[in-house]
Amino acid sequence: MRDLFRKIRKTGRVAEDAPGAPEPALPERARDLRGSLQIRHVDAGSCNGCEVEIASAFGPVYDVERYGVRQVASPRHADALLVTGPVTRNMEMALRRTHEAVPEPKVVIALGDCARNCGVFADAYGVAGAVGDVVPVDVEVPGCPPAPEAVVAALRGLTGR
Repeated sequence: MRDLFRKIRKTGRVAEDAPGAPEPALPERARDLRGSLQIRHVDAGSCNGCEVEIASAFGPVYDVERYGVRQVASPRHADALLVTGPVTRNMEMALRRTHEAVPEPKVVIALGDCARNCGVFADAYGVAGAVGDVVPVDVEVPGCPPAPEAVVAALRGLTGR
């Protein structure tokens, strides 16, 4: 046991340096949100690939919370909506109501190719359209699914940290 502690003391701290600050990605009307961002996630009809990557981004490896991003349970407490998947006909009204419940200034993030342009679900009978067809989108994150690094980079661009 002593050998282990000696080795730890001798080695010191071994960690990667924090990445540099990102370029701000907030729209002008939402500049007050810099530094801290409360997010409400809405699954509008996704295959859950993006949800796995969101879980990774908020997990211990990528830990996006250290940059001031936090998930909240109510849209009334949120500053931003993180929307995944194409908007299905059953979720269209729910997404509109959720968007209306978020107080101003608000930001909408379309995460993944399906949220951006319906992806592989384009022209499906149950799909109402992309997120931008239902509510105004401020930030788009490409990928199917986007890597956790891309999710973290987009959210850091919103917080400026």
